[in-house]
Amino acid sequence: MPDHVYKKLELTGSSPDGMDAAIRNAIAKASETLHNLRWFEVTEIRGHIDAGRIADWQVTVKVGFTID
Repeated sequence: MPDHVYKKLELTGSSPDGMDAAIRNAIAKASETLHNLRWFEVTEIRGHIDAGRIADWQVTVKVGFTID
């Protein structure tokens, strides 16, 4: 296996549909302009509360991708 060099980027995705959807939204948006995405690491989970209910989930992830 060849040696790889990775770059890490921090993103925050959001969704009213849960943590998984927030992560997927962040990665999907990043993949529109970045290539060679390889992994992600959840670093923070938080949310927005409206009228005593969870309105949105916000998940911060570090995304790793290989450098050409």
